[in-house]
Amino acid sequence: MKIGILGTGDVGRTLANAFLATGHQVMMGSREAANEKALAWAKEAGAGSVASVGTFADAAKFAEVVVLAVSWSGAENALKLAGAETLAGKVVIDAINPLNFGASGPELAIGFSDSAGEHVQHWLPDARVVKAFNCVGYAQMFQPDFADGPPDMFICGNDDAAKKTVTDILMSFGWSTIDVGGIEGARLLEPLCILWINYAMRAQSYSHAFKLLRK
Repeated sequence: MKIGILGTGDVGRTLANAFLATGHQVMMGSREAANEKALAWAKEAGAGSVASVGTFADAAKFAEVVVLAVSWSGAENALKLAGAETLAGKVVIDAINPLNFGASGPELAIGFSDSAGEHVQHWLPDARVVKAFNCVGYAQMFQPDFADGPPDMFICGNDDAAKKTVTDILMSFGWSTIDVGGIEGARLLEPLCILWINYAMRAQSYSHAFKLLRK
């Protein structure tokens, strides 16, 4: 598939490399086509690779599946630049956590009665938004290796076919998947980021993930 990554940070670059490793074509988009991080990523991918760079609008046009991997504060503007019409009908993976950073550490900017996932779906009414990748650190997003087996990635979204596409991607990345329902499920998934961060800060370790145990 053709994958558009909106964002050049750790999450965006990690997922871009994961898609390249699993045989996809990837364009990394940013506000400016000559973004230094994006160009450096493409250079690392190597000449003749299927990695390319462009603006948010370029990546949205290129892609069959789009990953939203920008900061919460920049998300609405990034999607405006990408174009809601361009993203209509496409699978949009929302990997964002809506965080504020205060003296006591990160906290949810919105939550419990609303979510970033619902905002993204509102901004992109004709896109097929699926929340994923928000409840684990970027270092574990591809081929997570744990002694007790693969962790679970929790996802949600309104479109079953889109969730099947994302589930297939997650399986190729080494994840088991738990579907928690419609996009309003992001109200439950986004607080998992805070739980992940709180444990990381107390344990001084960033190599953990969640798993749902069944009997």
